[in-house]
Amino acid sequence: MSLEFLRSFFKRAPTPPDDAPRPGPGYRGFAERPAAWSPAPSAASARVTAEALPPASGPLPFPSTGPHGHRERMRGKLLERGPDALADYELLEMLLFFAQPKGDTKPLAKRLINHFGSFAHVLAAPQDALLQASGLGPHSVAAIKLVQASAIRLARAEAVEAPVLSNWDRLIDYLTAAMARDKVEQFRILFLDTRNRLLADEKQASGTVNHTPVYPREVVKRALELHATALILVHNHPSGDPSPSDDDIDMTLEIRRATQVLGIVLHDHIIIGNGKWCSLRREGYL
Repeated sequence: MSLEFLRSFFKRAPTPPDDAPRPGPGYRGFAERPAAWSPAPSAASARVTAEALPPASGPLPFPSTGPHGHRERMRGKLLERGPDALADYELLEMLLFFAQPKGDTKPLAKRLINHFGSFAHVLAAPQDALLQASGLGPHSVAAIKLVQASAIRLARAEAVEAPVLSNWDRLIDYLTAAMARDKVEQFRILFLDTRNRLLADEKQASGTVNHTPVYPREVVKRALELHATALILVHNHPSGDPSPSDDDIDMTLEIRRATQVLGIVLHDHIIIGNGKWCSLRREGYL
């Protein structure tokens, strides 16, 4: 090994000029952010680098480095090993690929999950809240809301493949996906036919964080318009606790009295919380 090689190999890197951009306080090394400044290589250092790093024989461990290579590896991981092999932040990272063709989306994905609390909460976050998040623009927000809508429609399609009352688990999965993470209360009605198949799933009202106005007259009117013979009432509790309030119970009984007059059956009133749900029929209120 030549003396010239040793001198070049151990030579201290040149100090950047005073006006060169410096890494910020959040800098974590080259793996997350490219170097802010690097000197132009001399002919000698280029020759030494070439001598010190000869091409590997056989397949390269990392055929491509940088963001593009990383994206290819992530796509390969998804297709070869399936979505269960990906962490939540990796799913979000890949989702952002479609809206941000260039750059590293991993730090942004992790920041979003930290801010909103989970991958599911990122998907369910209000559009305005997403637009205010640093690093997200209209294209990224549209991609996130598109995935949320697709997930809800898939859950809904699975829930209505069979009569609702015999497909209860999938119905709860759908209602949880559609309502569990909303920040305000919403009241929905599932209108059913004589075979308990879904005629319509309609949001009747939205309210505040703990109250939604519901009018039995409007519920009955809409049931008659759809020729529905049975109903399931649904609303969410943004607090996450699905325990029924006195107002919930009173409103349910008032709607049952109104529907009974016309021969419309009120099967249940379901309250959706965060990962939990409550059936007023199972609790003995109906």
